[in-house]
Parts: sequence; structure tokens; C-alpha cells
Amino acid sequence: MFTSIRWKFIIVYFLLVFIAMVIVGVFIIQRFEAQQLKNRTDTMIKQIESIISTSSYLSEDNWAEVSEEIQDTLDEWRFDGTETLYIIYDEDIPKIIASSYSNHDKIKGQNALVYKFLDPSLITSAYNGNGKKFEGIKRDANENIVFKHIAYPVLNEVGQVKGVLYMTSDLEDVYVTLDESKKILTSATMLALLITVVLGFLIASSITGPIRDVTKKAEKMAKGDFDQFVEVKSDDEIGQLASMFNYLTLKLKDTIQEIDLERSKLDTIFNYMADGVIAIDVNGYIIHANPIAIDILDLEETINDELINKKVFPMESINLNKIDYKDLDSLEGDEVVEIKSIVYRIRYAPFRNERNDIGGVIIVFQDITEQHKLDNMRKEFVANVSHELKTPITTIKSYTETLMGFDSLDGELSCKFLSVIDNECDRMTRIVRDLLQLSNLDYNKTKWKKVECSVESLIKDVCLKLDFAFKEKNQNLILNIEENIPNIVIDKDGIEQVILNIVSNAIKYTPDDGEISVLAKKQEGMLIINVKDNGVGIPEEDKGRIFERFYRVDKGRSRELGGTGLGLSIAKQIVEAHGGDIVLRSEYKVGTEVDIILPITNYV
Repeated sequence: MFTSIRWKFIIVYFLLVFIAMVIVGVFIIQRFEAQQLKNRTDTMIKQIESIISTSSYLSEDNWAEVSEEIQDTLDEWRFDGTETLYIIYDEDIPKIIASSYSNHDKIKGQNALVYKFLDPSLITSAYNGNGKKFEGIKRDANENIVFKHIAYPVLNEVGQVKGVLYMTSDLEDVYVTLDESKKILTSATMLALLITVVLGFLIASSITGPIRDVTKKAEKMAKGDFDQFVEVKSDDEIGQLASMFNYLTLKLKDTIQEIDLERSKLDTIFNYMADGVIAIDVNGYIIHANPIAIDILDLEETINDELINKKVFPMESINLNKIDYKDLDSLEGDEVVEIKSIVYRIRYAPFRNERNDIGGVIIVFQDITEQHKLDNMRKEFVANVSHELKTPITTIKSYTETLMGFDSLDGELSCKFLSVIDNECDRMTRIVRDLLQLSNLDYNKTKWKKVECSVESLIKDVCLKLDFAFKEKNQNLILNIEENIPNIVIDKDGIEQVILNIVSNAIKYTPDDGEISVLAKKQEGMLIINVKDNGVGIPEEDKGRIFERFYRVDKGRSRELGGTGLGLSIAKQIVEAHGGDIVLRSEYKVGTEVDIILPITNYV
């Protein structure tokens, strides 16, 4: 029931009126109560002040001596049955010396601070309050009565309190009036809520009625019956909705046939919008061609919207096997062709017209140049791996067969052969290790242990490890590390491997007595480690492939120096995994310069 908008309207209106009435009622009752209590307080004060001004005995300093006269004055004064006045004297031990209480003889002389009808704190405050009046409300939970209390101090000529007039007033009539007011407000609230429910129901019905009508008609339209119109009864939003529904019905009837005719062709074409798409009819004429297909086949100058149906599809220009238009039912193909140095995978399949007959062929051109390039690289990589492993395996087998076939080999020659076998095994181990590391980097399986690291210590540790290599070739190492260079957060082993690789290459390809410089500096939030040598350099045609796996500029010299052709590729991937880059600059027979660029701020 509560899912209906009608009941939601009613509930919302009901809650709004209920909350408003409650807030207003509470405010009115509180204000009315405060006003009634204020009126009662003003009346009590006026009575006390009248008694003080008319009684000459209260002007005496010692009330105890004239207590009988004061009592006579109170007996003559006409008090309301709800009010009682007590005359209290003696600050040290306050006592009631007179009162308007009917049994005043019973309480006369009693200690006012312990008498049950009075509030001792008000009396004490009146004596100590420098002439201020004190009031309060005292409730008796057992007898269910409420009294207003006022302690009015009377001052002598020097401003000292000589006594207190204490008046109480029964507030029963005030709270009876308040209870009656609450009943009236409750009745008014109930009546307002009843009226709200009725009006809410009528308003909600006026809104939901047309909506239900539109919903029923829309349901029939969803089932295919478009001859549906709703009655427009007003010019408001509901009437506008009905008018728009009728307009929609007319537009749907006008366009539904056109949509049905074009849906089959458009759905097929739009499914291949990312690639070149051409539709050909059963006679070989082009029906549709998207911009990509027009560009692929250079049809811009020969095709436009008016001539597209008069152009025959140029199968011979793309080396596509001839399509048999007489047997399109079973036609389906997938071929790879090259057009203008771009490799495409061409897929074609028949489509049907509105009569469910074969209407022609859809041909899709998918650019797979990058995929083709990667496939060739994969084949080249496999060939390189096979070649790199075949060489040491052949050497090991040859020397092993020699050792096995000649028992008379002397010990020195045997040790030499075994040393060759050991070196080739180490070479194979390095290749396999580098391949495994590359595989882990490719598939993000490497677990980096990033820590904060001193740049200066890192570079000096690398140079120390290569100190023997520098001395062996009598090369001059120039180390220049910028002062106060900040620490970086890196995988220490990984970045150390990168620096070792770059500096080792500089040592390998720099002749004896050469010079190698290692520089570290901060630039625009990045750390740049520059390694520069005056070695053999790299030819211009080889620079673009220097980071490819197994690629060597001088293959014979590289193998002679013990390289696997994977070091630079591994180094580049490690640096890129740290959010950095490696930049290489080289001039053949002049030297090479490599920048290892790493972000200063990184994540642990």
C-alpha cells in the first residue's frame, strides 16, 4: 500500500501538519504557563507591598514586640483562599511571628527553616540578598499540589533586613486552565489531521489518476499497440505529461517503420565502428563505408554519398581472395593482408535484409600492425634465445665428448677443457637468470623492497665493486656527487644492478687509459645519475634498438666480453618500475652518455 504515490502524499501531509501542530501547541502552552505564573507573581507582590505600606506595625524595628498587633492586622486583611502570608522575624533563628494561616496559633513561633510549608532556602536568600526578592515553585508529589513561594525582605532605615514576608499561593487553578488548554489544542490537532488526510487523499488522487492512465496506456504500447491516447484534463504539469505522451505516440508511429528497415544494417555496422567497415551488396557494389574504410582504400576522391552505390568494391587492390557472390549463404572468411605498409586482419560475413534474404557482405578491416610487429619480435626473441643457448651447449658437448673419447689427455689439458665447460655453464646460467628476471618484470611478479637510501653511498658502493675493473684497464674515474643531495626511496638491489650494468658497459667499451665520469644531481624533483665515457660509442642506426632484448651493436665483441644482450633491457624495466626513465646519448667513436632518471619522492 505504501508503495503508492497517493499514500506517500497523504503520509507526508499528515506528518507535516502533525509536526507543525505539535510545535505550535508546545510553544503556546509554554508561553501561556509562563504568562499565568507571571500574573500570579505580580498579584502576590502587590498584596505584600500593600500590607507593608498599610501596616504601621511592620515599620517597627522589633517585630517580636508587636507580633500580636501584626497578627491582628493579618486577621483583618482579606486573603484569597489560595494564598497564605507568613511574617518571619529574627535572622539568626528565623521564626514565624504571624500568619494568615487559619491555624496560625499552631505554627506561631516555629523555626521557619524546618517548617514543611515553607522553603528555607528562599528565607535564607532573602535575609542575605541585600533587599532582593526571591521566588520559587514548590511541588508536593505526595499530595499532587503546586505552590508559588515569594520571600519579600523588609528593610530598616539603614538598609538592613529586619524581617521577611513570605507568601505562598496555590497554583491548582493555573494548571487546571493549562490542562483545559491542552485538551483544546489536542482536539484541534486531531481535527486538523483528519482534514489533512481527506484533502491529501483528494489532491493525491487528482495527481495519481492521470499517471495511472498514462501507465496503462504505456504498458499497451510496450506490447506493440501504438494507438493509445490519454485525455488532457488540465494545463499543469500533469496535463503537459499527457500531451507529451500523445505526441510521443504519434512520433513513434511515424518512425517505427523506418527504424525496422535500417536496424539490421546499422546494428552490424555500428558493432565494428572502431575498425574499417564496408557493406557490399550481392552485385559487388558498395552500400556503406565508414571513414576509416574510405581512408584505407583511398576512396575519398571516388566516393561520396551520391555515388556510393555505383562503386564496385576493389578486391584486387587489397589482395583479397575473390568473393563468390553466388554462394553468399556459406560465405565467411578471415584473411591477413598488408595495405600501405599497414597489416590488417580482414573478416567478412553476409548480412540479411528486411525480407530475411541475403543482402550482401560486411567486410571489417582490423589494424593488427602492432600485434604483427610484436609477433615478429617474439619470433626474433625465440630465435635469439635459441642461438644464445645453442652456442654454449655446442661448446660444452664438444669438450665433453673430447674428454670422454680420449682417456690419455694430460691433466693440464683436461683442466683447460673443464674450465671452458665451466665458463660456458656460467654463461648459460647468466642467460637463464636474466631471462627469468625479465619474465618477472614483464608479469609484475618482482617484489620490490623499497627503502630510504643514500645516493652517495649507493654510487660509491658500485664504484668500489668495480674498482678492480677500473685499475685493470687503467681507466680514470671521475666521481661528482652534488652536495646535500636528498635520499631516495628505492629497491636498493634493483637500482644498484642498474648502475652496475651502465658503469660496467662503460668500462667494457672504453679503451685502456680512458676516462669515465659518474655524476649525481637533483633537477626539477628528479634524481639524475649521469654516466659518461669516451669509448667506442654507438652507430646512429643502432641507437633505437639498444634496449631491445639480445640486441648487440657488435655481436662478436659483446659475446667476447661476456654479455648476454639483456642487461640494458633489464635496467630500463627496473627504472621504469620505479617511475623513472633511462636516456641514452651516443656518438660513434666519440663516447656514450647515459642518464638514469629517478623521482626523488617515491612510495615504500
